[in-house]
Order: sequence, then structure tokens, then C-alpha cells
Amino acid sequence: MTDRTNEFGQAIGCELPDWAPRELPAPVTLEGRFCRLEPINAGRHAADLHAAFSSAPDVRLWTYMAVGPFADAQAYHAYLESVETSADPRHYAVIDLASGKAVGTMALMRIDPKNGVIEVGSVTFSPLLQQTLISTEAQYLLMAYVFDQLGYRRYEWKCDHFNEPSRKTAQRLGFSFEGIFRQAVVYKGRSRDTAWFAIIDSDWPKAAAAFQAWLSPTNFDATGRQKHSLAELRGAR
Repeated sequence: MTDRTNEFGQAIGCELPDWAPRELPAPVTLEGRFCRLEPINAGRHAADLHAAFSSAPDVRLWTYMAVGPFADAQAYHAYLESVETSADPRHYAVIDLASGKAVGTMALMRIDPKNGVIEVGSVTFSPLLQQTLISTEAQYLLMAYVFDQLGYRRYEWKCDHFNEPSRKTAQRLGFSFEGIFRQAVVYKGRSRDTAWFAIIDSDWPKAAAAFQAWLSPTNFDATGRQKHSLAELRGAR
């Protein structure tokens, strides 16, 4: 919010005299301490990813995804082949540096370089990735790429409003809830009300500092238990 008004006394937004359209996300590799994000490649990643997803006891992982579940490894390989050259969405594999294997995927999508808006989506984390240090670092690496390297202004997260784990994850990561778009999407033969979340560039410095502090070895005790949550660390800054 601003106190700016025009010549008619109408409230208007802040000026952006130096704004210019941003670059599109590239097929970059992003390296962290625990994981690496690299462009999806069916030949390199399909077998590892299918095995990782198949380690789940059932297929509930795919309930709120636009695709899946897949009948077999061949079907999943064909899906990855269909998306590996896409520029929007731009898909990345999450590689566990300890094992060298792909354990999940993420994408940048609905890319609007003119306005500096982008969405993280198709977040598909296998049981080998869920609720791990790697999962948080992967989210941080992609956010840092968008804000620090590409200079976008707004980073969005959207999900089916019934997808409680996704909603909780968005809020844990520092996204602000912005509301529900009713009957926004039809997928898998059903209607979806979409929950919207976002981080904007003015939120990012505090969020980034919290991610860095949370991921630090000093934030974990000898048993691997966190000393401070991300929310606590954001509040402390």
C-alpha cells in the first residue's frame, strides 16, 4: 500500500521507474549442500524418479496432481519425455547429493516476465524427499534463483484447496495466503477451488535469511532435530 495519489486525488500504486521485463527461467543447474536441481531429462531421471515414487505404500501422492498415477515405468518415462523440452512449465529434477539419485520434481510455470510474476508448481516429492532437509533446500534454491538471479517481483504457490499438506507447506515456507478462486480449474474429471499463496520481493530478504539460518548445521541438535522452525526464524528478523 502507498499514500500516492494522482492529479484526481485517486490512490495509485508506487512507481517503478527502473522496471524492465525479466528473463525467462533457463535450464540451469542449482547446487546446494544437500541437493541439486537440474533440468528434467527422461533418460537420466525417469528410472530413479519412478522408483522413488513407487516406494510409497499407495498412490495418494497423485490425488491433487494434474497428471498421474502412471501405470508403469514406461508410462512415466513417456511423460517425462513429453515435458523435458517445455519452457513453460520449466521442469527440474531434485537430486539427493548423498545418493546421486533423483527423488522429486518441481517446475516454474505460468511465467510472466513482463510483470515479474512466476509460479512454482508440479511439486512432486517422493517419500525419499518429503519432510527432509533436502525438500526445504530445494524450495529455497528455486526461490533464490527467481528472486536473486532473475529479479522477479512475485512468486506464487497454488493448490487444490482440499490439499491440506500443500497448504501447510506453503505457509511453513513463508508464503502468504491470498484467498480461494472458486471453480478455477477442471482436472481429473472434477472441479477445483484453488488456494492462492505468494511471496513478493519485499518479503524475500527476511524469508531468505530464515531459510539460510534454518538450513545451517547449527540449527540442528545431535539427533537431527531442529532448534528453531522457519516461522520462528522469520519472526526473529
